[in-house]
Amino acid sequence: MRASLLALALLAVSASAQDPALDKRVAGLAHELRCLVCQNQTLADSNAALAVDLRNQIREQLKGGASEREVIDFMVARYGDFVLYRPPFKASTLALWLGPFVLLALGALLLVRRLVRRRAPEPPLSEAERARAAKLLE
Repeated sequence: MRASLLALALLAVSASAQDPALDKRVAGLAHELRCLVCQNQTLADSNAALAVDLRNQIREQLKGGASEREVIDFMVARYGDFVLYRPPFKASTLALWLGPFVLLALGALLLVRRLVRRRAPEPPLSEAERARAAKLLE
């Protein structure tokens, strides 16, 4: 049983290695899709079991005659825009695209407000206040 499984696995690996054009197409798509279980990694960069399964699924779909666009559309339909490493600019992804810029602008605004308040000069002391301070220092 083990020998037949090993032979089947080796056959599958050798069959996938026989088509470099297919490997190139799979690698290209894997660089455009995000690993769903990893932090900020593409499917090509990830070694997670799910990433391996998704790369195999991409390979099978491309072998079956699907275009790159059809594979991407399938993945988006199944997993949503999150699977795209570069999500499209639309209403549902607006926070992804504009969020960092809004946070940067708020941080800059808070920094400017703090610096302006820090630079405000102290009002000069009146004569009565100077006399009182001199008396305290004696």
